[in-house]
Amino acid sequence: MLFYNIRIAAKSLRRNPYLTALLLAAIALGICISTTFTTLRHAFAKDPLPGRSSKLFYVRMDNWDPAQPYPGDDPKSLPPQLSYHDMRELMKSPLPTRQTGSFISRLFITPDPKVAKPYQENVRVVFADFFGMFDVPFQYGGGWDRRADTKPEAVVVIDDATNKKLFAGTNSVGRSIHIDDRDFKVVGVLAPWRPTVRFYDLNGNAVNAPEAIFLPFNFTPLMKIRSGGNSDGWRNYTINSFEDFLNAADIDWIQFWVELPTPAKQQAYREFIDNYVREQKKHGRFQRPLNNRLTNLMETMGDFKVVLPQLSAMAAVSVLFLAVCSLNLVGLLLGKFLARAPEVSVRRALGASRAQIFLQHIVECEVVGVIGGAIGMILSFGVLAFLTKVLPGNIPVHLDGQMILAAVFLSLVAGFLAGVYPAWRICTMPPALQLKLQ
Repeated sequence: MLFYNIRIAAKSLRRNPYLTALLLAAIALGICISTTFTTLRHAFAKDPLPGRSSKLFYVRMDNWDPAQPYPGDDPKSLPPQLSYHDMRELMKSPLPTRQTGSFISRLFITPDPKVAKPYQENVRVVFADFFGMFDVPFQYGGGWDRRADTKPEAVVVIDDATNKKLFAGTNSVGRSIHIDDRDFKVVGVLAPWRPTVRFYDLNGNAVNAPEAIFLPFNFTPLMKIRSGGNSDGWRNYTINSFEDFLNAADIDWIQFWVELPTPAKQQAYREFIDNYVREQKKHGRFQRPLNNRLTNLMETMGDFKVVLPQLSAMAAVSVLFLAVCSLNLVGLLLGKFLARAPEVSVRRALGASRAQIFLQHIVECEVVGVIGGAIGMILSFGVLAFLTKVLPGNIPVHLDGQMILAAVFLSLVAGFLAGVYPAWRICTMPPALQLKLQ
């Protein structure tokens, strides 16, 4: 019966190609707009590490001014990062499966003069666990091990673009790169990697691309690597040297992540950081009420407001626009369906039920919805490709399987909204009146 109704719908749509084109254009426009903006929101809201995000936790502690909370709308706001001192102390815990401090800097790269001139590049300073925690993809080699952290060893991981720039895209594992005042051996080259959200560092602009180079964290004091990101502090420190900066216990500039695979470990780690703060209070630090936060990756993205309210509003308005497009087709479909009242009356007289008549016309509306939706999705592919090029940082936004299914669902809903009233009207018309007029 369904295939029969689809054949009848196809014949009906071919009878009036201009009206059919108008119906399809309205649905296609609505689907294009709604799919584009819902996909844009989805790109920022989706889980960047499915299956792992619930095990990765971001650590924050309130070491701010006892006289006033950290600036923010919430009176319980707390600094978004940790101090170097606190990060070092937390690293001593055996509870996490993996853990890493992390910050961004800009260092000078001095390549072979035949290849390129010296230049500054964004560098991410991390521990060995970083790469496994965040599923960083490699095309050559891999990350360094924990022994390289301890020494530390002069090893480095570079991204695909740097590998192409300095080594013509070949396997550069084992080759050297001069960073600031020393040579580093390349141990890994990343595969092309551009997540929509830089989820491992949500401070500042979370849509920035990943850094080009990754260095072992323990070179921070050796090379006097300063943070190129945000840093917060409320005490008046006298900073005469880099060592003074590192020893400033209440200047926050380190992002700190831990991997805790079980609820028992998560609870134990919460107790660990609470006890750490209580101990620090005895030394005159952490004078505010106990306020530590251990949030998993998705919770942290929510706290840092990765999905802007404007994106959610635009997505909601785009869906309403699709609904308006559908409702504007009600009059056209009503006129089209009522024009075939004599034909419907004959079918009713021959034994067709109201439900069969209703189903036939709803199927026709759904065929319009599906075809129009397919056209709309094709258009949205083009719009999203254009947005990827014009958005700052070339943020990758594309239709994934989830959003394609959502677009199909919206197409079916649009077809139903447009056709439910006209289909109901035609199936409830008394057939005797039309037959008498015949």
